[in-house]
Amino acid sequence: MDTAKRVIKNTGVLYAKMGITMFVSLYTTRLLLNALGTSDFGIFNVVGGVIAMLGFLNAAMAGATQRFMSYSEGEGNKEKQRSIFNISVVLHFFIAIIAGIVLLIVGHFLFNGILKIPEDRVHTAHIVYYCMIISTVFTVMTVPFDAVLNAHENMLYYAIIGIIESALKLAVAFIVVYTLQDKLIIYGVLMAVISLLVMIIMRIYCHRKYEECTFAPRQYYDKKLMREMTGFAGWNLLSASSGIITQYGLSVVLNSFWGTILNAAQGIANQISGQLMVFSNTMMKALNPVIVKSEGGGNRQLMLDAAMIGAKSSFFLLAIFAIPFIIDTPYILEVWLKNVPEWAILFTRLQLLRFLLEQCTIMISGTISAQGDIRRYTIVKSFVNFLPIALTTLLFYWGYPPYYLYITWIICWSIVGGGIVVYFANKKCNLSYSVYFKKVLIPTFIITGFMTATGILVSLLMDKGMLRLITISFTTSITFLFLYYNFFMPPEERQILKNLNVILKRKLNFIF
Repeated sequence: MDTAKRVIKNTGVLYAKMGITMFVSLYTTRLLLNALGTSDFGIFNVVGGVIAMLGFLNAAMAGATQRFMSYSEGEGNKEKQRSIFNISVVLHFFIAIIAGIVLLIVGHFLFNGILKIPEDRVHTAHIVYYCMIISTVFTVMTVPFDAVLNAHENMLYYAIIGIIESALKLAVAFIVVYTLQDKLIIYGVLMAVISLLVMIIMRIYCHRKYEECTFAPRQYYDKKLMREMTGFAGWNLLSASSGIITQYGLSVVLNSFWGTILNAAQGIANQISGQLMVFSNTMMKALNPVIVKSEGGGNRQLMLDAAMIGAKSSFFLLAIFAIPFIIDTPYILEVWLKNVPEWAILFTRLQLLRFLLEQCTIMISGTISAQGDIRRYTIVKSFVNFLPIALTTLLFYWGYPPYYLYITWIICWSIVGGGIVVYFANKKCNLSYSVYFKKVLIPTFIITGFMTATGILVSLLMDKGMLRLITISFTTSITFLFLYYNFFMPPEERQILKNLNVILKRKLNFIF
């Protein structure tokens, strides 16, 4: 019960942060799209698009350090945590340098025949790309401190940092709107400055707050631990990099065949799906330390139970917002944006569908990382991650329309990739296929089917407008609550709800 309370408290803090950052981010995108114009917005999405993907890379790389930090905390080994922190700082310093060099080399090929950018904007695109490299280096060097905050489940400070970062991005958007200089260059430079500021703030706080954040690499060097962490981080980096390269590579493929206008549509889809994913990512961030600590403390069954509850919960948290969005995408984009780029509506719907399917297994993959042996899993998963680039290139070459980019993505990542996750969780962590189907897949698919049907029915009966959107959101949410509570809620979750209800009543009685 203490674990459940802690997860709920941390989730609540992160949701408060999410509400603020989501509003700011969506408004920022509107300002930028109108200030930069569709073409420049598309240029930034394809040239500086890696910045948007750094969140995924950052989270994946932080997962390596967080895994070891949380595992040792489950063991109760504070001395080991100091060694882990020092090794992590050194590792990520060198990873940052290597990443910067690789990006410089890749840039040479991107700007010499691969990217289609108007000639008068090539110089600007170069500057934005170099700013992206600087931002990448700072972001990678922030990873150990991000992992420390997560291992300690310090979600309050994490939320504060997120709000500060969003406020800075909003300020940048206003500067871009009113500047008389080249707006795209100003935007790229200031985004790099934000990465530097976030790194400085997190370093200062962690060094002052946590005793294991003492930088003395010679004193806390552990050869065996160094080898173990380097191997784990290397495999983790391969998995993360394959995902990042594919996402950025697909933007390049889209640009090569269809130009920057389609990249603007993809940018809108990424922005919307990224914001809605925050709902499920919040649950994942609160549960991941619990999963690893459970394995570190020798309680594998608790780890598996937490992962399945997390998979189901993250799916439903995304579905509650994504399904109304998918049904009423045209109206929402018209209200949000003054000029809706071509293909943005279909791209957004397919992107949200992909993320919904991936929620079924994304928490399960955390159990594979928690147990530590990830070599074979990473190799197979990375191979599958790269497939969409090759398949999409072939399909575009044969004349298929742009939305096939998302179809190949869904098949390779969501369906095949999800199957690989469940297979390795069964082999490495003894996850039961039948239990997984019963606890995760059956509830999510049945409930989502009914939610979608009720939402579509409302959309057919009402005229387009805010009232219809609100009605769709209300009816799909009620459908979810009714079906889940009456048919699919496990007894242990009912007991948690009852206990929370008792606590809430006591607090309300005390106040009033």
